[in-house]
Amino acid sequence: MVLLGMVVLLSATVISVPMAAEKQTSQDSQTVTEPLKDPASGASEPESSREPGARRSFLIPVVDIIGFDLLLNLTNRSIDGSDYDSSWETIQDNAHGPWVVDDDPFAINQLWHPYQGAAYQGFARSAGLTFWRSFAYTFAGSVLWEIAGETTPPSRNDQIASGIGGNFLGEPLFRMANMVLGNGETKPGFWRELAAAGISPSTGFNRLAFGSRFDAIYDDGNPVYFSRLQIGASTATQSDPGTSTQVRDNEGLIDFSMDYGMPGKPGAGVEKPFDYFSFQITASSANGFENVLTRGILFGKNYEGGDRVRGLWGLYGTYDYIAPQSFRVSTTALAVGTTAQWSISDTTALQGTALLGAGYGAVGTINGADENDYHYGVAPLALLALRGNFGDRSSIDFAARDYFVSRVAAADTGGHDNIVRAEASFILRLSHKQAVSLKYLWNHRDASYPDLGDRTQTRATVGLFYTRLGHDRFGTVDWGPDR
Repeated sequence: MVLLGMVVLLSATVISVPMAAEKQTSQDSQTVTEPLKDPASGASEPESSREPGARRSFLIPVVDIIGFDLLLNLTNRSIDGSDYDSSWETIQDNAHGPWVVDDDPFAINQLWHPYQGAAYQGFARSAGLTFWRSFAYTFAGSVLWEIAGETTPPSRNDQIASGIGGNFLGEPLFRMANMVLGNGETKPGFWRELAAAGISPSTGFNRLAFGSRFDAIYDDGNPVYFSRLQIGASTATQSDPGTSTQVRDNEGLIDFSMDYGMPGKPGAGVEKPFDYFSFQITASSANGFENVLTRGILFGKNYEGGDRVRGLWGLYGTYDYIAPQSFRVSTTALAVGTTAQWSISDTTALQGTALLGAGYGAVGTINGADENDYHYGVAPLALLALRGNFGDRSSIDFAARDYFVSRVAAADTGGHDNIVRAEASFILRLSHKQAVSLKYLWNHRDASYPDLGDRTQTRATVGLFYTRLGHDRFGTVDWGPDR
């Protein structure tokens, strides 16, 4: 329900975010603060060690994370005490015992654990810490939970999902929350504060709990971004659920997506992790969450190809969760690749991202009949995403993803899975930010297990959506006279 609430809040604030950004197009706002002093020497800290426009605390995120883990443990203990009735003895056993691959429910391990890690990351980021310092806090918070929050042995797969994937999910949420707050342009009102807290609850908590100490809003330099909200329905055109049951042909969908920090803005570069990121979340009436997809650049450089191509390349961090009713797949990964824009003409542009990488993934059948093929393993992946923008009237989007969840580090299950997901959509702008879109989505799984043999699952849908655009245009970066 928390993530579902976040979808609604993202949907509700998709109108206000562009308004805040458009006010900044005439001038860049910069929050001014006094340089932080080192307690020992009294010298000012270098700018590179802190976020612009933010005061900093190393202690507050520690208190936040410990308190959060304690409350989560007490809540879970009241629901299922057997796994969460922690004691000094269980903490000692977990601290000295081996780390394992657990078999908790798929959604808990692959969706809620990353969201838990995102909360850790938000506590640290909203306390003024940089991405990498926040990464360390997130990783440590996950270790604390695995050892002290549960009575079961600590889990390697949970540590990857929370301690690493949580950062790749948490940073987009933190930055989108700050966009809603206004990027430091003016003091946000009650509704903006509430919406930002819905997107990144830990950020909202620190802003509320510590008052003016964290009132300063992260200044992201007014990046070029494109967002869209889609509300509609889809119907199945192909359905081979395999051993899955309770599959529905028709479903209502709410989808929110954002591309942030699009390359090509004059003077902009890749200075910090996730200066470019892509985020998408889709809620389904049939299956809860159909997808949560994030990718962002960790290290990279900008490049130009003549006077028509601008882009960035480097190392990306990705977290993906996909659940097309019949099966689920999730990965936390690192990938190398590029994001670029090719201005074909004054009115036509092609934008795209290509990635190739590997991580740790999981696959499982939803509502499977009489068998358990829940599977972990090292997972190579590939992504190609393209968008053709035709002036301010229409765009065509295409994306293809491939995940191979191998038998390497697959615990006792063995076997392997190959997942392919392809989607194509056409958007037609009707007036200003109002548009309609038609989307085709195809998901296919091939699985092979020593004790189950070969399995195949396929689902294809076509859907019609009302679309609310973040801008009158479709995310094309206008290079102006610098082109």
